[in-house]
Amino acid sequence: MPLLGSLIRLQKGLKELIEQIHEDWLVNSRDWTMPGFRALAVHRLGVWLSNRRASLLKSALLRLYQTMYRYVRNHYGIEIPLSVTIGRRISLVHQSGIVFHWKALVGDDCVIRHNATIGAGYGQKTLHKGPRLENRVEIGPGAVIFAGVKIGEGAVIGPNAVVMSDVPGGARVFAEAPRLIRLPNAPQGRDDHEEGR
Repeated sequence: MPLLGSLIRLQKGLKELIEQIHEDWLVNSRDWTMPGFRALAVHRLGVWLSNRRASLLKSALLRLYQTMYRYVRNHYGIEIPLSVTIGRRISLVHQSGIVFHWKALVGDDCVIRHNATIGAGYGQKTLHKGPRLENRVEIGPGAVIFAGVKIGEGAVIGPNAVVMSDVPGGARVFAEAPRLIRLPNAPQGRDDHEEGR
């Protein structure tokens, strides 16, 4: 009987793993070659394996996971440590340079774009405090979410925004618009492209 119970738990766990990976595939353009989808699939496999009982097969598969994790991190520039808690249906868009704090919590249906840092640390007091992204949060390209920060449900963090404090649900956070600064020795008058008219 103990063997039967183990097989039933294994089947149930595998079914849930496959469902999560399938959901990620659907929201990541239904393309298994997308780096974001691959990073999520590797992460989910690693989490699933780490929750299994110790065995020779588990040890071998964890070595495979570690190889795939390093490949995703070094080749695609997406770093999702095994200790990160990732919700369902996560979309990693225009994947490259996405880094997660080792204690980050990401809710369901979140969108994270390229060059985002989810949990920038700044000393010993934030070492063990990952950021928390609630459900349906969107993170723009180049955004930095500091460690220990909570982003409320449905919030949108714009491109290149640096978030150092909690953001309430439904809020929109954007970086200040760039300003044109004329250099002191720049030519005055018409621009070069206007002279050709």
